[in-house]
Amino acid sequence: MKKVKLGFAPTRRSIFSAPDALKYRNLTAERLEELGIDFVDIKDINPEGLLYDDRDVERIAEKFQAEGVDGLMLPHCNFGTEYVCARLAKRLGVPVLLWGPLDERPEPDGRRLRDTQCGLFATGKVLRRFQIPFTYLTNCRLHDPVFEEGLRDFLAVCNVVKTFRNIRILQISTRPFDFWTTMCNEGELLERFNIQLAPIPMTELMEEVRAVKAEENGLQEMLAFIHEKMEIQIEEKEVENVAALAAAMERLTKKYGCSAAAIQCWNALQTEIGIMPCAANAILNEKGIPVVCETDIHGAVTALLAEAAVLDDTRGFFADWTIRHPDLENGELLQHCGPWPPSVAGEKPKLTYPLAFDHPGSLTAEAKHGQVTLCRFDGDNGEYSLLLGRAKGVDGPKGMGTYLWVEVENIRRLEAKIVEGPYIHHCVGIHRDVVPVLYEACKYMGIKPDLYDPIEEEVKAYLRGER
Repeated sequence: MKKVKLGFAPTRRSIFSAPDALKYRNLTAERLEELGIDFVDIKDINPEGLLYDDRDVERIAEKFQAEGVDGLMLPHCNFGTEYVCARLAKRLGVPVLLWGPLDERPEPDGRRLRDTQCGLFATGKVLRRFQIPFTYLTNCRLHDPVFEEGLRDFLAVCNVVKTFRNIRILQISTRPFDFWTTMCNEGELLERFNIQLAPIPMTELMEEVRAVKAEENGLQEMLAFIHEKMEIQIEEKEVENVAALAAAMERLTKKYGCSAAAIQCWNALQTEIGIMPCAANAILNEKGIPVVCETDIHGAVTALLAEAAVLDDTRGFFADWTIRHPDLENGELLQHCGPWPPSVAGEKPKLTYPLAFDHPGSLTAEAKHGQVTLCRFDGDNGEYSLLLGRAKGVDGPKGMGTYLWVEVENIRRLEAKIVEGPYIHHCVGIHRDVVPVLYEACKYMGIKPDLYDPIEEEVKAYLRGER
């Protein structure tokens, strides 16, 4: 599971109890340690380890940046100093978590040692004035379940945002001519989101394949993986080509500093080495390097976001929306030629021939059932959004390739949304409910969350701590 580092900047205001603020500062730090949260403290900045003095902002920002924090947590320990919180948040430019411990009963004489809720109201307003997006974790006690749940969701949001802001995708050759749906605006992706492409020709991939095969132990790791994870139904020389292709793509991904790849899976590749790349894609997908089909750059972005939302501890799968379920009114077949990672499968995948192609090198396996999140980052005409929703795996007819029959709330509503755009026939699924995390992350990524079911109020309620 990927680690996310928080900048811990607890805050107070002078008109309320400083000792009580210090008490809650320490209690919060202790709770973070209990939960195994990686955080950077500010105890060395001033004697209290609290954010309240404007003169400390620059030193705190420099420390957090040097430590590489991925998010900023602003616990309001009595009331909080809203303008220094906003100045620090603006300086850092990372996701912000606004939270404070629930206030106690007033003293018998009516005095209040803290006024945390009021301070949260103030800071929320000033963050808005500074145009700083932030996440609000409801006013609660440190050992309330919602505190841990909300904190872990925020860590996942930070991971999504960090991933999105540092995307570089290996583009292996051009898109297939017939796939106008997968065209993208490379310049706009760079200008708007810092999403970078590293395009290489198919010849460079083939040179790397030959180099791997020429090495004495160049295929050893990949062949071991294939023989352990797959039921082989093709010739051994074809298995070696699958292994060589996987090793070559992994090397090129690392060479160009990429976190994902998109490949022109047909038909130049088949002319060169006589296989489909699906099983090679599946191997890299299992290793946490998403490789998507048909040079779908937006699909590669989606795959990275889905796995970032689970802190990279669960593998996603890149799928086509294909046909309606023959028996279930709201059923749909998610399928692709065979690139899904073996851990997604409910059975040992067969390494065989794909549907509709004559070359070997794809997997056949039905994916595990259960709840899944389905999503798609896409855009056209200068507008970008993230399609989001839930589904559940269901029984259906036997298929070829990697596949999963799913049931959604309203297939006609989903179908219309995909057709009317800006989406295409590709999506990414993952066996976790990450809809709230991805929904919340959109505010930091500058894209619109687009829920295909009318569950926005439910998602907002969850994020508010209503379980």
